[in-house]
Amino acid sequence: MRLKPITIGNITTENNVFLAPLAGYTNYPFRRLCKGYGAGLCYTEMVSAKGLKYGSENTKELLYTEENEGLCAAQVFGNEPDTLRAACEHEAFAPFPIVDINMGCPVPKIYKNGEGSALLENPILAEQIVRECVKSGKIITVKFRIGITDDKLITAEFAKRMEGAGASLITVHGRTKDKIYAGDVNFAEIEAAKRAVQVPVIANGGVFSNADAERLMRETGADGVMVARAALFNPQIFCELTGVPTESKLEMFRKQLKWTGQVCDERFTTVFMRKMAAFYVKGQKGAAAFKEKLFQAQNPEEVWAIAQQIWQE
Repeated sequence: MRLKPITIGNITTENNVFLAPLAGYTNYPFRRLCKGYGAGLCYTEMVSAKGLKYGSENTKELLYTEENEGLCAAQVFGNEPDTLRAACEHEAFAPFPIVDINMGCPVPKIYKNGEGSALLENPILAEQIVRECVKSGKIITVKFRIGITDDKLITAEFAKRMEGAGASLITVHGRTKDKIYAGDVNFAEIEAAKRAVQVPVIANGGVFSNADAERLMRETGADGVMVARAALFNPQIFCELTGVPTESKLEMFRKQLKWTGQVCDERFTTVFMRKMAAFYVKGQKGAAAFKEKLFQAQNPEEVWAIAQQIWQE
């Protein structure tokens, strides 16, 4: 795909291929891995504004980063403008110059709380949230879906509202809330958002290859693409999209295991890297047997030993 820098407020990214915020996965070691493979901007896992307000240690842990990560955006969710602004101003957000407001999460618990994609049904509140968060001094962006259902598509109007409230970039997931992550991406709705605003528009949905990314850019006119689930199965998709050299799957796994172990405890490292290895082995001959072995591993050393069996060089 055609690479270009994206200017977000007063910051310019290296390119227009972004890693989506993925709950449970886009921690610092994984973001570092994807950044090394060419991702122009990575997002933290979605964090709760209320969690920060009430001092949740788990919420703070989701925002762990190190100086060597470089540019990274934090994503936050909530539905109270003052609480979201306070989150932007919280010390845990200090390393992140860009804060993305989640207005697309389809998870029932989030939606029923009036957060995530529920804000698509309350555009006035959504505007108030963006305006308030802009006052924090952070660069504010918004990620949202094209609507709740196909008979209630709101993309262009919602995009204009977010830009008018002060958002410096919008990301449009081209599916409705009820589709979750299934079904075709609605290119026309993303294109409508692009025509409606002057700020950069990032297209999200269905990118599993360079051909997918090129089609998404061509059909929507978007300024860039955001990669989500494909990165879980193959972080080196960013190499394909940006031209960064690839390396062996074993070396990729070794680095991620090492970096995770450096910042997380042994139990988390073991469980997390078992899950990642299960993603990476998908489609490989003997995958089921390897997964059975993986989920019996009790420590990072055992996980690494099995990984070496899976990806023998």
